[in-house]
Amino acid sequence: MKEKTEKGVDLSLRQFIKNLGFITGGSALLASTPWLTSCTPEKLQEISKEKARIAIIGTGSRGQYHIHNLKEIPHAEIVAVCDNYAPNLTAALDLCPGAKGYTDYRKLLESKEIDGVIIATPLNWHAPILLDALAAGKHVFCEKAMARTLEECKTIYNTYQQSDRVLYFCMQRMYDEKYVKAMQMIHSGLIGDLVGMRCHWFRNNDWRRPVPSPELERKINWRLYKESSGGLMTELASHQLEVCNWAAQRMPVSIVGMGDIVYWKDGREVYDSVNVTYRYSNGNKIAYESLIANKFNGMEEQILGNKGTVDLTKGLYYLEDDHTAAGIEQLLGQVKDKVFSAIPAAGPSWRPETKGDSTPHYIIDGQMNVSNGLSMVGFEKDGSDVILSAFCQSCITGEKAKDVVEEAYCSSVLCLLGNQAMEEGRCITFPDEYKIPYMKF
Repeated sequence: MKEKTEKGVDLSLRQFIKNLGFITGGSALLASTPWLTSCTPEKLQEISKEKARIAIIGTGSRGQYHIHNLKEIPHAEIVAVCDNYAPNLTAALDLCPGAKGYTDYRKLLESKEIDGVIIATPLNWHAPILLDALAAGKHVFCEKAMARTLEECKTIYNTYQQSDRVLYFCMQRMYDEKYVKAMQMIHSGLIGDLVGMRCHWFRNNDWRRPVPSPELERKINWRLYKESSGGLMTELASHQLEVCNWAAQRMPVSIVGMGDIVYWKDGREVYDSVNVTYRYSNGNKIAYESLIANKFNGMEEQILGNKGTVDLTKGLYYLEDDHTAAGIEQLLGQVKDKVFSAIPAAGPSWRPETKGDSTPHYIIDGQMNVSNGLSMVGFEKDGSDVILSAFCQSCITGEKAKDVVEEAYCSSVLCLLGNQAMEEGRCITFPDEYKIPYMKF
């Protein structure tokens, strides 16, 4: 049974983090994930009688997803919501009847009754709203990617270095128990030397939303246009590139790629099919692929070592020399016992005929939540609730989450450089002007 607070916030990751201190080398493991050091049940108990007063700017599908999570966090109170699209604002106010509604985020930022803001707007609005919020003295939680342009990313990073405010980006895999545990396994040598990484994210959905009036096309379908979106790279790859760097413990030095509009020829400007390769200085590579006109392969993030493979998305690992029970036998037992909250039927992990004698092993014991990658909003217990809880805690204590901004910066810049490599049709060497001291190459 998972541990709960009185309002239902899942404490399983917090307890897991606490327990790291009792594992051999626990202090070293926590040092490798310093953003988790404040995420313990004891730290949460210290602020149990306090509440962070939170405002949400951007109340579309993702903003409403955050509202549902916030309502389960006992140390959070939603005091304001903001959107310049009336149906979204109305929906948010229905969910938060005690909150004040705004149509102009600048007016919201003037309020002294707000401690922190959550930004869930189109990508091109991340930088201006975030910078204005920091200037107004608010703590900030922003959706990924960091910003629409490389210059905006660097400006945000530089501004944060001079700020005493808390800044989070929704890099929820950094707070997902199976990812944290998997990285410990990888870095401890379970799969031997790292030799490569393969990530893909496939959907069959045009990304298009209904538009009640033609003048609202670019407001509602902002993901389809370059002025407001980085397409598949910023919307999807930002998460997957971050975990690859986490595993590699360094940044790529060069990027090549190809992008095309293969199927959805409906006036959109962003690619519906991308293939990008990121090369590290030691020769390791990330092979990244995404398209949205076929969902068969679902979503995978594979870290490849000379002794095994970790499939981060599904919480599994495989060893090269392993002769335990056949994978399909384990799957049938897991389905029967309802181990998975979502069976990863879209992926290839359960095809023993193509994976030889490889047998899946669990990264964590007991029930875990996995995703096939098809949802455009999010899925239950993917780490989003924990990172949001950590942000609200930081709004009360003022304690910054170490490395979250830096990791968001690194992955966001890689996404934007991937787009640049595709658009310009050339190999891009990581530009010196966008390097930060945190990066290792």
